[in-house]
Amino acid sequence: MALFCPRCGHSPLAHRIPAGDTHERLCCSACGYIDYDNPKVIAGAIIEEQGQLLLCQRGIPPRVGTWTLPAGFMERGESVEEAAYREVWEETGIQTDILSPYSIFSVPPTNELYIIYRARLREWTEAPGHETLAVRWFAPEEIPWEEIFYPAIRQILERYIDENAGGSYGIYTGSMERGTIHFMR
Repeated sequence: MALFCPRCGHSPLAHRIPAGDTHERLCCSACGYIDYDNPKVIAGAIIEEQGQLLLCQRGIPPRVGTWTLPAGFMERGESVEEAAYREVWEETGIQTDILSPYSIFSVPPTNELYIIYRARLREWTEAPGHETLAVRWFAPEEIPWEEIFYPAIRQILERYIDENAGGSYGIYTGSMERGTIHFMR
């Protein structure tokens, strides 16, 4: 949240609904700047190799030591696919081929949007980055479910395991409360 206007430096910004808008926003009364607090995009990938799924053990807060898919915040100036590739590489040292979208998952309480792709291992040549304590392949029955902190990641993994058993993958769109799986034929 901006404490001062990034355009003109005026302070304080006021909470109001701008003309023609539907949401309350922080606005500058001096120059008219509107601060849009939009969701953060988290891009990542689910990677399967010989029936096992790749997970990363978090090395930074929040929840150091828990397991998750390699994913992180999209940076300004990159595509979602580039963000997923970069995050996998930074967190695991693995280069991937990004195959297809798998899950578009909204988390309204934290103002986040997860976009997870299916990816294929291309090359594993480097050690994981500083954000990761460990990288490990898990068979579905070995996944440490109680150590998967993010509910969105747990739901994505559970759905992937079910779909993988059936040999058909959909694209999931939804949120924590409800969603739809779209199967492309």
